[in-house]
Amino acid sequence: MKKIKLNFVKKTSSKKLVFNVMLWLVIVAGMLLFIPKSLLQVVSLEILVTEYLHFISLGFIVGITYFMTQVLDYFLNEAIAHLKYKRIVKGIEEKVRLLDPTERALLREFFLQGETILTLPEEEIAVKSLLVTNIIESIGNQKHYAIQGSTADYKISMRARIYLNRQVLRLPSGEPSMEEMQQLIKARPNFANNVVGSRKHAA
Repeated sequence: MKKIKLNFVKKTSSKKLVFNVMLWLVIVAGMLLFIPKSLLQVVSLEILVTEYLHFISLGFIVGITYFMTQVLDYFLNEAIAHLKYKRIVKGIEEKVRLLDPTERALLREFFLQGETILTLPEEEIAVKSLLVTNIIESIGNQKHYAIQGSTADYKISMRARIYLNRQVLRLPSGEPSMEEMQQLIKARPNFANNVVGSRKHAA
C-alpha cells in the first residue's frame, strides 16, 4: 500500500514538473516572439532572438501543443465518465425492473433492519448480481470464516437509492400488519442469518 502511494506521489510530482516546465516555456517563448522589437533592443535581446528564432518558435509550438492535448484529454475523460455514468444508470434501471425474489428480499433487509450498511456473504449469487449491476457496493471489511465463507460490508449505492421505493421492494405502504410481517419474514433470503447490520455486528 505504501509503495502504491509512493508511486502515485512520484507520478503526480512528475506531471506537475512537466506542466510547470511547459508553462514557463510558453510564457518565455511567447514573450520573446511577440514583444516589440524596440523593447528587445532595450534589453539587448534582439540579436539573440533573431539568431535562435526557429528554436524559440519550436519551443512555443511544443508548449502550446502540450496544453492543447491536456485540454482535449480533459474533455475526453469527461465524455468517457459521462458515458460510463449513463451506462451504469441504465444498467441499474434495467436491473431494478428485473429483480428476482432473492435479490428483492436482500434489498429489503436494509429497510427491515433500519441499517445503511449490512454484512453480507460475498459468494451469494444475489450479492454478486447486485454488486455487478451497481445496486449495492462493497465498502470493505472482508472477513473469512471456515464454515460460512467470506463476508464483507455492503451498502446500497447512491445511484440506486432513488429507484428502490416501497413499491419496487414490495414493502407495505405503512406500518405492516402481523400478517404482512409474517410474509416478509417468510420471504427473507436463505442466508438471512448471515445478514448482519454493521452496528449490531460491531456490538
